[in-house]
Amino acid sequence: MPKTAATSPSAADPSRWKALVFIALAQLMVVLDATIVNIALPSAQTDLGISDGNRQWVITAYALAFGGLLLFGGRIADKWGRKNAFVVGLIGFALASALGGAANGEAMMLGARALQGAFGALLAPAALSLLAVMFTDAKERAKAFGIYGAIAGGGGAVGLILGGFLTEYLNWRWTFFVNIPFAIVAAVGAWMVIREPAGSRNRAPLDIPGVVLSTTGLVALVYGFTRAESAGWSDTVTVAMFVASAVLLAAFVLVESKVKSPLLPLRVLLERNRGGVYLSLGLAVIAMFGLFLFLTYYLQVVKGFSPVKTGFAFLPMIAGMILGSTQIGARLMTRVAPRLLMGPGFLVAAAGMLLLTQLEVGSSYPALILPAQLLLGLGMGTAFMPAMSLSTHGVNPADAGVASAMVNTSQQVGGAIGTALLNTIAASATTAYLTDHAAEAAGGGAAAQLVQAQASVEGYASAIWWAVGILAASAAIALTLITTGRPGAGDPVASGSGSAEDAEFKVPVIAH
Repeated sequence: MPKTAATSPSAADPSRWKALVFIALAQLMVVLDATIVNIALPSAQTDLGISDGNRQWVITAYALAFGGLLLFGGRIADKWGRKNAFVVGLIGFALASALGGAANGEAMMLGARALQGAFGALLAPAALSLLAVMFTDAKERAKAFGIYGAIAGGGGAVGLILGGFLTEYLNWRWTFFVNIPFAIVAAVGAWMVIREPAGSRNRAPLDIPGVVLSTTGLVALVYGFTRAESAGWSDTVTVAMFVASAVLLAAFVLVESKVKSPLLPLRVLLERNRGGVYLSLGLAVIAMFGLFLFLTYYLQVVKGFSPVKTGFAFLPMIAGMILGSTQIGARLMTRVAPRLLMGPGFLVAAAGMLLLTQLEVGSSYPALILPAQLLLGLGMGTAFMPAMSLSTHGVNPADAGVASAMVNTSQQVGGAIGTALLNTIAASATTAYLTDHAAEAAGGGAAAQLVQAQASVEGYASAIWWAVGILAASAAIALTLITTGRPGAGDPVASGSGSAEDAEFKVPVIAH
């Protein structure tokens, strides 16, 4: 197997920049889907008769399938070829989107979302690892990942606005159907131009016990958080889910340390810089996913914004993310250590979240929500750029797919847990407020509607306080665990980075 770290730009795949166009298009589709569904959710919930208790499953079913199967998808990409996995993932995602657009009830919608997540779990690590193995020169990799990141941020903005227009002027179903042309173009283009480097596959046999243990462990974990909303934290099944998750995930770690060809080689996870990225990003996304759900409902249900207006209302956050990523993170990456961008970035995001704890029924958008979104976007964008550059830090190219999958797993599982956990906290606070103010709502009419709105906002604010603490924890983890210096400074890889084989096949850290 060739040493990819030393590959010069002239020796690299001549079609790599064309391939980047279709990889970025697939990324745009996935990001579009995530933000479009947030905007369309209130309309879809009403049309399909989905209860308030189950509405989160439209988000959670996708995130759970995605997060639970990402490691499997990453290893499939390493074994069967990243191009093949990428194309199959695109086709499957398009078919699942068609099913979601045609949904005639809650069960069909949730099934379609789970299928989208499953094929997304094949698509996402294949896309990210294709970039890692096709762009082997440090400067070119920086440009490629920068474009990929800009598409992710820009795609969020497009998704919010497009989702609003499609929901308001056509129908929420078009927020699913719009994925189909993206997927077809990306799949055809990728099949024609992508050429994987020779010898970069990992042909080891699949670790089926690892697949079963990791997937069921993660499913049990998220289901435990979700059930707690309706049944309570002391419910027998809720507790049983948490216990089962702990046992299954512990068994997964034990199996991975013993088998010859593990699904997740522990060397990928235990290198402290990569581990710090996975953990801090996972926690940060817990905070962000819950916020997107609450802010969408606050703007549409409490403030009465239309879907289009809601989409535009999220633009300051997206603008902040693009600015933080391209103008702060990318420019400072080669000048300061990654932890000095990630730690402060998460703290700035926490400051934005702290502003939102002051949310009230009559809160001003320009005075409160807009500056909070800007701070959140700037902080997360600044932290995200160096985090992605470290996600394949010092990794063997044959493990590029599973390392890429791990950073996606941390985000998707964090998103699933965040939606479930923060929704549970918000629902509990809302119920408590309604109980305390039952007398005020007893007369019905405008007074009852006001109490209901105040109860909802009280629930959102309570959950957002938790999100502030979670972001502060992300900052502490980044500052503590991530010890590598700035790219190109010659700092050695931290201890625990893996075997000598890892060192031999080291992929260069992204530099700009």
